[in-house]
Amino acid sequence: MYKQYYGLTSKPFQLTPDPSFFFASKWHKRAMSYLQYGLSQAEGFIVITGDIGTGKTTIANSLLNDIEDDIVAAQIVTPKLSPDELVKMVASKFEINTLNKTKADILKDLETYLFQLHQTGRRALLIVDEAQNLPLETIEELRMLSNFQEKGKPLLQSFLLGQEELQPILRAPNMEQFRQRIVASCHLAPLTADECKEYIEYRLHHAGLVNDSLFTDGAFAKIYRFTNGVPRRINTLMDRILLYGFLEDLKILDEQAVDNVTAEVSEEMFRPEEGTGTTPLPAAGQPQADPQLAPEAAGVMSEMTPDGRVKDVQYYKTMLNELTDALDNAISHKIKLTRYIDNLLKKKYKTYVRLKSDD
Repeated sequence: MYKQYYGLTSKPFQLTPDPSFFFASKWHKRAMSYLQYGLSQAEGFIVITGDIGTGKTTIANSLLNDIEDDIVAAQIVTPKLSPDELVKMVASKFEINTLNKTKADILKDLETYLFQLHQTGRRALLIVDEAQNLPLETIEELRMLSNFQEKGKPLLQSFLLGQEELQPILRAPNMEQFRQRIVASCHLAPLTADECKEYIEYRLHHAGLVNDSLFTDGAFAKIYRFTNGVPRRINTLMDRILLYGFLEDLKILDEQAVDNVTAEVSEEMFRPEEGTGTTPLPAAGQPQADPQLAPEAAGVMSEMTPDGRVKDVQYYKTMLNELTDALDNAISHKIKLTRYIDNLLKKKYKTYVRLKSDD
């Protein structure tokens, strides 16, 4: 509705990640550099973490948009996949038929595909988005997939994108082998106040805006304070502000306009903490921790449900049970994996002996 009113050729603040609108802040430049470095190394894992809405998927899409022809890329967004489900999904993304096949058969077909790709001078890249959802044993399966090699060169390289929760997962004691294969990692921080203004102006100009004075400096400051510099929040708020400006027939969007819009949406979206603009308050309708309470009490308050009840002991028991199950599954998976590798080595050794005897 507001595109024609403000002379825009496209919608500048879509929630769907669009690589053509990629804005390179300090941390986004660093993350992109790590991804490009990882591609040039053709081995190991690159890990990019960041809070919700900081632009991890946009970076991945930008990378895929400019990827070279000799790289065949596949991207998966991960729910809680088991190791078997992960293998099947990865194979499917590379267009390998998995119907009615065992995991061993799928792994064999995947290895054959990767080897044939290598024979043509190309290689495979797997981008795993929302990787914090993966159980430990499934991340370990990713490491095992990186063991497909030809002449010492990995046939499959993986990039992991995830929220901040991915970091403690990878720091777990039993993830040492995986950590040793990480060639670079980076955490995306929200935009600074200056970057927030640059981000908004960049997107508006990229969408065809000619008027450089549409927003006042005070309006930019209000937008940053309300969004904490998180790109997705900025997009959501900016879309509403532009719509408000169109409906109110405003040619300049100032502090008052931003205040009016934030007052409307504060109960729908989010409400940043007063003061620093760095820590968001609970969502609208959620009780807030009293700053006068002891830290322990504040921590308990932060675990309240939307209707004001503190999560009971059963909640934490359930979490512990899930963790115990995950650890048990990881141990069971490692035992099966060891047996599988042992059988594979025996077969390869027999093949080697047969070939030597033929010589």
